[in-house]
Amino acid sequence: MDSEKFSCSICLDLLKDPVTIPCGHKYCMNCIKTHWDEEDQKGSYSCPQCRKTFIPRPVLEKNIMLAEIVEELKKTGLQAAPADHCYAGPEDVACDVCTGRKLKAIKSCLVCLVSYCEKHLQPHYESSTFKKHKLVEASTKLQQLICARHDEVMKIFCRTDQQSICYLCLMDEHKCHETVPVAAERAEKQKELEVSRKQIQQRIQDGEKDVKLLQQEVEAINGSADKAVEDNEKIFTELIRLIQKRSSDVKQQIRSQQETEVSRVKELQEKLEQEITELKRKDGELEQLSHTEDHNQFLHNYPSLSALSESTHSSSINIRPLRYFEDVTAAVSETRDKLQDILTEKWTNISLAVTDVDVLLSEPEPKSRDDFLKYSTEITLDPNTAHPCLSLSQGKRKVTAMNQQQFSSSHPDRFTHWLQVLSRQSLTGCCYWEVEWRGRGVCVAVAYKNISRAGYSDECGFGWNNKSWSLCCKTNIYTFWYNKVQSPVSGPPSSRIGVYLDHRAGILSFYSVSETMTLLHRVQTTFTQPLYAGLLLGLETTAEFIKERNCCSFRSSSMKMFI
Repeated sequence: MDSEKFSCSICLDLLKDPVTIPCGHKYCMNCIKTHWDEEDQKGSYSCPQCRKTFIPRPVLEKNIMLAEIVEELKKTGLQAAPADHCYAGPEDVACDVCTGRKLKAIKSCLVCLVSYCEKHLQPHYESSTFKKHKLVEASTKLQQLICARHDEVMKIFCRTDQQSICYLCLMDEHKCHETVPVAAERAEKQKELEVSRKQIQQRIQDGEKDVKLLQQEVEAINGSADKAVEDNEKIFTELIRLIQKRSSDVKQQIRSQQETEVSRVKELQEKLEQEITELKRKDGELEQLSHTEDHNQFLHNYPSLSALSESTHSSSINIRPLRYFEDVTAAVSETRDKLQDILTEKWTNISLAVTDVDVLLSEPEPKSRDDFLKYSTEITLDPNTAHPCLSLSQGKRKVTAMNQQQFSSSHPDRFTHWLQVLSRQSLTGCCYWEVEWRGRGVCVAVAYKNISRAGYSDECGFGWNNKSWSLCCKTNIYTFWYNKVQSPVSGPPSSRIGVYLDHRAGILSFYSVSETMTLLHRVQTTFTQPLYAGLLLGLETTAEFIKERNCCSFRSSSMKMFI
């Protein structure tokens, strides 16, 4: 026997004083009495499960057989109450019919606007009365389906006001609006939803393809890098082995030459020592002869003792002190220095070859002025770099070339001859800025930070070295300078110059900005360091970096791009 079959559907406990009402459903006597007491004002009494109504109120009699069965169940120790996980928690939708501790609702009826647990939902499946009722997943938002003004279910959608309404609203404030049944609007939106889903799914597919390609690219990069590391280790190992072999060869040659020269010297040394011994013996004999008193004997022995053999060596041995193998060391040192120079020179190329590995495409170059302004960069001038004759505005955006010095303080970053100034900000990535100028002329430039500062040297002037690029503007003339090479530039005269930099792609472009935007000069190179915006001014010339909002105010409805 299943204890749940003998449980009250109101209190969800085993039946107490069980009664059976006319429709056949069973309840605790007190539970059904309490339920019908609440319906006294209606004058009709319903079954909490099947909703069947009774008039007048049925008389309740205890069902003896059910009572005995329930007692037997109690003796067996079976629990009639459902498991705790069946009860509604704070985040669950509770059954609206259950009294006491409520069970979880599994469905909500859009007609009854009531949520039901599995037990109380049965009449909707069993009775034809509820056949046309619409069941949905249990929801706490059923009240959102009711018109707050008329307390009616909202079954109509107003397309004019884009909201759901009830039929009374349709007769009132929405009388002349475009309206359709909620189901029709849902069907229309469902079509749009499907289109959106297809677009999303297509983007997902495209994205997954791109992810796969990127993963393949990652694997290719890793594979290429691993192979490059392995190959370079082999190359450097060969270089090290070659150097070690040359070191061993030099060592062997030195030792061999050492042995030869030492042998020669020792051989000469032995001969000299033998000769010295012989000379000492001869000297002893001559000394003894010198003491002979008999003159005849002296004269008889003198000829044989006075004769000397020739020396086996030169009277002067030419020895170069401390200069035996120093020339070898000097030659090896010279080789080392040359190798260091080669490595230093070539290392830049190696480093650039590594940093040039760039898988991802650079940002697409802008096509309209609005596109350029997306990369607008706020630039201020660095007073520590300004030539003493340059006067900077308070906001450090505007600079004027004066006839006399404005200050005399020294700074290692200051340009001392050229009337130049650099920006505070370093420029990498994609940047765009505009310079407004008036006067005799200005050079709009970019430069590396390590450009020289002191003196008249070409290494200091914008465009006169390989560390800066400069567009020089006069009233009707443009010229571009790089590394002392002048390039003529043609374009409409303008008091405003736009500069676009894509540091990663190595693109530097200058534009004439007026009612039209015209490309003046474009550089394609490789930038090895961050760049700084620069200005070189003629006397009595003023130039200003324009803020983004001012750039925007300069737009014209007829603005076009000519490239």
